[in-house]
Order: sequence, then C-alpha cells, then structure tokens
Amino acid sequence: MALDSYVGLGRSGLKVSPFCLGAMTFGDEDGIGSGVEESEKILRTYLDRGGNFIDTANFYTNGHSEKILGDFFARHGGLRDRTVLATKFYGNLHLGDPNGGGAGRKAVTDQLEQSLRRLRTDYIDLYWLHNWDRSTPVEETLRTLDDLVRAGKIRYIGFSNTPGWFTAQAHTTALLRSWTPLTALQVEYSLLARTVEGELVPLAQDTGMGITPWSPLKNGFLSGKYTRRDTSPTDAARAPIVGSPSEAQYAVIDAVAAIAEETGTSSAAVALAWLRNRPGVSSTLIGARRLEHLEANLTALELTLTRAQTDTLDQVSAPTLNYPADLNREVGPMLKYAGATVDGHKTPVYPPLLDPARY
Repeated sequence: MALDSYVGLGRSGLKVSPFCLGAMTFGDEDGIGSGVEESEKILRTYLDRGGNFIDTANFYTNGHSEKILGDFFARHGGLRDRTVLATKFYGNLHLGDPNGGGAGRKAVTDQLEQSLRRLRTDYIDLYWLHNWDRSTPVEETLRTLDDLVRAGKIRYIGFSNTPGWFTAQAHTTALLRSWTPLTALQVEYSLLARTVEGELVPLAQDTGMGITPWSPLKNGFLSGKYTRRDTSPTDAARAPIVGSPSEAQYAVIDAVAAIAEETGTSSAAVALAWLRNRPGVSSTLIGARRLEHLEANLTALELTLTRAQTDTLDQVSAPTLNYPADLNREVGPMLKYAGATVDGHKTPVYPPLLDPARY
C-alpha cells in the first residue's frame, strides 16, 4: 500500500490517503514543534508521495500551523484543490472573550472565518468539532454547521473527543432534521489507548463514520525510543509533558519491539500497521517534527502483519472497557446462541442449560 492507495472516509464519497498528515507540530512557538522550513519539507514530501489528507486546528501553535499551510498552498497553485484540508474549531485564541471559543453559532462562524483567512482558502473540506461543548445545545451547533455547508464554506463535518452518547445524539438529530450528518470521528486510538472500542468505534461502524485515530504512537511510547533498559526519553523538551511508560505499557512496548525485530522494521511501523487495519479505521494521523520522522512512519504502509502477530498485539493490549461493553461481549453470545457454532466460533453455554432436570 502507498499514500496514493486512497480509501473512502467512512461511507462518504470523500477519498483520502490511508495516512493523514497531522500538522499540530507545524510552528515552533512552544519549543517542541517544527520551524517553517522544516514544516514545508515535511508537507512537500507527503504530497509528493501521493498523500492528499492534511489535518490541523485553529489553535495549533497559536494559529501558526494554519498559516504555514495557507502560505504554502498560496505559493503552489493548484495543490489546494487536490488536497483534503481539515481543521478544527472550539479553541479560543482571544484572551478574556467568552464567545471566542466553543461551539455556539457566533463562535463557530467567527472561528471559521479566522481559519479561512489563515489558511488562505475559501472553503474547508472537513471541519471538526474539537471537543464537547457542554454549554451549547447540540441543535445550535449542527444548524450552524449545516448553514456553513449550504454556503459552500465547509464540505464535510466531524467530531473529535466527544462522548459516545453525545455523538450519537448529534448524528441522529442531524438525520432527523435533514441537516448535514457526521462524516468522521477523530479519536485517540493506539495499542496503548483502546477504550474507544467500547462505544465510539461501534458507533462509527454502525453509522458509517470514518475513524481517524490521533496519537497512534501514544506520545512516542510506541516509537521504539522507550525501552526497559533506557526509560529516559530522547526528547528532553517533551519529557515533562508525556512522562514515562507504566509497567503495563511496557508489556505492550516489548511485544511491539519483538515483532519489529521479527519483521525487520521499526516499532513505530508495527504499531501503525496494526492500527491501520483495525475495523472502522479510514485514515490514521501521523505527525512529524522532522522529515526523517515522516519517512520512517510511512514505512508502515509497506508492512503487513501476520494473523499470529496481530493476535499477539490484540491480546497484550486488550483494554478494560466500561460497563456494559465487556458484559455484552462475554455474556451476550452465551445467552443468544446457547452453544451453537456461529461465524466459525463455538459459543459458550449458559450453565443451567446443561442441567437435564431443568423445567
């Protein structure tokens, strides 16, 4: 597979690369990002390799990420319309302004206009709600987004970091009112963060939303930089932010490293290859602060894990999910199928059924 082996974003008509370039690190204002020159090298390489999906947000590096993208596309005529450009709203860039962020009508409209200005474009392909806004009715947010779609300023909408019940409510409300429904979900998802499999992944699969995981290497823990022998991060600037892996996380890190050695690849490639093939995943966000980081991550597109390797990773990283996910998964088939073999799997038997003296 390559970056130009495009896939559908969920059940929508939008086609995107299997890896999306995350631009959160474009801009070095916080001391841990990339300067303009390096950011443009990363962007140029991604596009030259056939990538067409770029993701940012209004408040990444205080707006500089959007500006770097906008300036680049302004200098390269024709590339913008060939690219699926996504950004997010919610973050407030105006100190002391209660309407500067969130998902109210004024906030959404103003944030979009500011993003369009920084990105130097007249439309956004995919516009994400970045967080759940507890204080704004979902109808207000959805109607505003639908108005912006009808005005041609955005093409598709998605949610990021929102609860399952709220996401389902929003999608259903949009469908019932003939407003623009949700196309995709952007969620934290990796071998070290699988709790989305309890609610959000099944929701996305049922509704046809494309899943776009962020932090697929869990703050670099799955990159191969962390081992039991060397627990110190190679990037001292990020150390206070990301911390160090726990003992339980090292069990996963060790399993990933072992498979990387088997396959002659990197831990990052193994972790990304596993995630790319998870049910419901359309395109995985990969970030890069240096060009070599991007090139290393792209090698995951060439890696196909065996069934045994996938099973090993599934088992070592199996999450503990909130009630009733585990109950439904474990008890549901037992009550429903009563020992029958279904889809190649022999189901367990509810113990009372084995009692010949039952009613």
